Amino acid sequence: MSKNLSSTKGLDARKAALEVIKAVGAGAFADVALERILKLYSFKSIDKALVTELSYGAIRQRYFLDCWIDYLGKVPAKKQPPLLRWLLHLGLYQIFKMKRIPPGAAINTTVELAKTYHLKKLAPVVNGILRSALRGKEGGHLLPNSNNPSLELAKNESLPLWLADELIAWKGVEDANKIAKSFNSISPIDIRVNKLRAEVKDVKEIFDSCGIQNQLIPNCPYGLEVRAGVGEPRKWPGYDEGKWCVQDRSSQLIAPSLGPLPGEKILDACAAPGGKSTHIAELINNKGKIWSVDRSSRRAQKILANSERLGTTCLQLLVADSNDLLIKYPEWKDFFDRILIDAPCSGLGTLARHPDARWRINNDNIKELVGIQSQLLNSLAPLLKSGGKLVYSTCTIHPDENSNQIKNFLQLKSEFLLEREKQIWPGEKENGDGFYIAVLNKLKN
Repeated sequence: MSKNLSSTKGLDARKAALEVIKAVGAGAFADVALERILKLYSFKSIDKALVTELSYGAIRQRYFLDCWIDYLGKVPAKKQPPLLRWLLHLGLYQIFKMKRIPPGAAINTTVELAKTYHLKKLAPVVNGILRSALRGKEGGHLLPNSNNPSLELAKNESLPLWLADELIAWKGVEDANKIAKSFNSISPIDIRVNKLRAEVKDVKEIFDSCGIQNQLIPNCPYGLEVRAGVGEPRKWPGYDEGKWCVQDRSSQLIAPSLGPLPGEKILDACAAPGGKSTHIAELINNKGKIWSVDRSSRRAQKILANSERLGTTCLQLLVADSNDLLIKYPEWKDFFDRILIDAPCSGLGTLARHPDARWRINNDNIKELVGIQSQLLNSLAPLLKSGGKLVYSTCTIHPDENSNQIKNFLQLKSEFLLEREKQIWPGEKENGDGFYIAVLNKLKN
């Protein structure tokens, strides 16, 4: 790749990456911006991978890169014109975080982009800051140190300060650093083999024969891990035939926690895009009824598409607000054998997969989400029959959304007992994303 970095393709890849960074800076979601901008170029897979790494990396490392701009520049990062700030992020990311890119190529292409984007007068500033950064890196210089552990964690691992504070409060400095580092690692792609259509060993053999490096996932009976960067999953063998779907290993633990049985009536209350609904259907061999509910008709279409591809025929799709189900369907009181609430949450367990998420969430958002989660639990509890099982899950690591949420619910609902709960922390051995799972039983009358 490095031989072509100063070619038109190399410059185009950086231009595309800058467009993604700009879009996210203006409020777009990273995955949506990346997909939209890649459609504007006729990139090969290797160029798409470079655009993804450059844009996602610079977005993920925003605070770390801002600290370097503050250290090297005359104007603080947040007072720079936004376009100049994002352009410096693109260059600095390559210098500090990408070993396979020659520093000269990183500097020259960034200066070229400055001229392309009508920042010609500021091109010397870009050149000066990047060359100072390179000298600092080659000289082993580090950003100024402080005695504040939270500030050091935030700076070195590029986290919002509030999250660094919380991680240290929850887990201590050493474990907080492990979790933060996992947020900045490239996650493998986990897939769940559809047992209605294939055996794990068969999918593994097909992948092996195609050169798709993979391995079994411990504690996930239908899980395979594929190394990141081996192409687009939709183009892998077996996808179109519904032999597997993409699902993180932590998420693959949720449907089995319900203990679903053939013939049962099951509610998936926040179902889109359908990964857990289809997993439940696979576990009961399509024998039973699963109501998959989502308030968004657009997102509900994703459930339908996934269900059709995977051949799960027992799903009943319902576009509705789950909080209103008892009002709309009073006959559903004490109706369901099992209910899954995979609740809307802050997503703090999935920061490795969503580079922009850490900059979107704050404590006010979390307070609002806690209220939404609590309302869902209280609205759906009456729909579960006596002796039934309710699973509450999130893809976050914040105690207020997880263990504290369940503790408060149990204080209000004496008819429920906690069977077990599990907080999965990212960064621990063999773990995927951060998830929380609570299994609750409704006492028999």
